Amino acid sequence: MPAIKSISYENCPCNTLLYLWYALYNSYNSAENRPVNTYFLNKITQESSIKWPAFSKQEFKDAIAKCSLLSALGPNHISWRHLKTLFASNLYLEKIVNVTNACINLEFWLSYFKAANTVIIPKSHTAYPNPFTLSSY
Repeated sequence: MPAIKSISYENCPCNTLLYLWYALYNSYNSAENRPVNTYFLNKITQESSIKWPAFSKQEFKDAIAKCSLLSALGPNHISWRHLKTLFASNLYLEKIVNVTNACINLEFWLSYFKAANTVIIPKSHTAYPNPFTLSSY
């Protein structure tokens, strides 16, 4: 889509967050519960798998260096400060890299790695109008 063309819904431009939300909401709901023909997926040829490269100590150090010491604790209540101190030791760093590479090689991911706790903190100063009560659209 050209950069000068705007998103529109029912021939009206969505030039505010409210109208964009209204368009996306109605577009999603118009497609909900419709049958989907996935037959075309059978025509796609399967590519061979690619071996995932091993995870290195340096990659781990680079990744953990970017983590803020001020971020919230995870479900295990361990902070990035603790992890950075722990993995400064080559012994512990080697162990976590071995666990990571074992997960990659076995193609097994512990459910703990897939879980996340999300805390939504509402901001009282942000007041968007309710898109469901939009009368002028």
